[in-house]
Amino acid sequence: MAYDFSKLKTNIKDTEEWLARELSGVRTGRATPTLLDAVKPEAYGTRTPIRDIASISTEDARTLRVIPWDKELLKVIEKGITDADLGVGLSTDDQGLRVSFPELTSERRTQLSKIAGDKTEQAKVTLRSHRTDALKALEAAEKAGGMGEDEIKRLKGEIQKLIDAGNDSLMKVLERKEEEIAQ
Repeated sequence: MAYDFSKLKTNIKDTEEWLARELSGVRTGRATPTLLDAVKPEAYGTRTPIRDIASISTEDARTLRVIPWDKELLKVIEKGITDADLGVGLSTDDQGLRVSFPELTSERRTQLSKIAGDKTEQAKVTLRSHRTDALKALEAAEKAGGMGEDEIKRLKGEIQKLIDAGNDSLMKVLERKEEEIAQ
């Protein structure tokens, strides 16, 4: 009986995508619109992501431009960004908002690297739980019969190889982020 690794592979890929999304929210030296994804000002009676009520573009390496589609929301968006406490400077004009990110200090870079490392560790813990789930499913299949000890041992090795490859890809995502933080 062949063991199906598709669920484990999907879980590993999902974990890697989660880590990439989480790390995209960690601010680096460059301003990107994803840095404002977590900001949800109160608009039209509900908390709404900025990207749903305004266009966000990059003006230069450290400045984002937020232009609300409804000019009445300008103050609401400004308050939302201020309340998010991102450590940014805001300036308002007749078109919209200019969000300026200050230069990173070495102390802040160290903090950001630590945050990125913590998020990577969370992802590794998730991978370990996926490995445990896959091993339990394998043991259940062994108890049901139809698989020999050699086959079980080989499949456990395959599971470990997949997890190791997943860990390697997580580390590559972390390395890219740390390079970005160092710039």
